[in-house]
Amino acid sequence: MDRTSIHLTSPVGLTTNAAPFIEQAKRDGQLYITQPYELYSEENHTAWRKLYARMLPRWERYANQHFLEGIGSLCLDPERVPRLEDVNRFLGPLTGFQAKAVSGYIPAFLFFNCLRNREFPTTITIRRSDQLDYLPEPDIFHDIAGHVPMHTDKHFAEALVRFGECAHTAADLVSGIRDRETRVHCLTSIIKAMARFFWFTVEFGLMRSRDGLKVYGSGLLSSHGEIAHAIEAPEVQRFPIQLEWAINQAFEIDHYQPLLFIVESFDHLFGLVDQLEAWMKAGKLNNVAPGEPGVNEEDLQSFLNAQRT
Repeated sequence: MDRTSIHLTSPVGLTTNAAPFIEQAKRDGQLYITQPYELYSEENHTAWRKLYARMLPRWERYANQHFLEGIGSLCLDPERVPRLEDVNRFLGPLTGFQAKAVSGYIPAFLFFNCLRNREFPTTITIRRSDQLDYLPEPDIFHDIAGHVPMHTDKHFAEALVRFGECAHTAADLVSGIRDRETRVHCLTSIIKAMARFFWFTVEFGLMRSRDGLKVYGSGLLSSHGEIAHAIEAPEVQRFPIQLEWAINQAFEIDHYQPLLFIVESFDHLFGLVDQLEAWMKAGKLNNVAPGEPGVNEEDLQSFLNAQRT
């Protein structure tokens, strides 16, 4: 079946885990793709509309001011799945970032390298409208409504770019280790540390404000239940971030997070990324605590095969 027939016969549109266009792109080995906007079904737009409508009051109550300003700057349509070209038209002049469509999972080094180049790998499928709380993998609502509004803030954007640069530092450092077993051990530990730092900041971070704690982490900003739980639930542990704690703290993805870290500002976050790189160079990330997340072979190879660009 050629791609034209897929375009014409697909009744499910671009629904997560049920999109023939995405499956064909994966079979063709296409990681970076275009957004075939004509394939979105009315069901897909209904899912976006429901997600946006129920999140808006949560954002107004719990989200940090930078995110709220970003939502306004992007001019997202509450009724329709956004076109990435429209998102980028508003986003680019603010920070130089661009949403870049991908067919699915992107290996760790390539992901961080995209950040370094002010590109954000963006999923184009969307969850089903009758499963708004079920997110088997990132979708366009998580990526565009959760992540991208933060990319309109210059200080946050610079922290992301700086974090992407750390991946090159890691690749350069391990390339100098001649023994393969030692090289793989150190790299596995570094990737684990970077993933934990990303999780506890970019995905699930809290920030102080004059109005108390607010959410800036995209995993929280795209979750109707967890955004409130993060701020209000008495059982959640909320602590000022300490780098040595965050990089050694395992996490699980299949339930609400019991532990969250607080930054003071995005300048603070940028400084933490600087510190992360300094510790990397000093060998302090070579033996972080075991536990989740795991590091798969594809992520390892993406670093081992990396060349500075």
